[in-house]
Amino acid sequence: MMDIGHSALVGFAKSYGLFYLIAFSVAVLVYTYWPSNKKRFDRASKSILDDEDKPCP
Repeated sequence: MMDIGHSALVGFAKSYGLFYLIAFSVAVLVYTYWPSNKKRFDRASKSILDDEDKPCP
């Protein structure tokens, strides 16, 4: 069995963790700015202002 040292494991985590974080951020940005999601986000931004949601008396 191959013995992996602590410094090798830390280096692997730092480099691939960075790539993973960048890829995840790009995926979130693509999802957010995808044209077909515009209606959903517009509806969500206006739903907080609907009159039907009132506090209980």
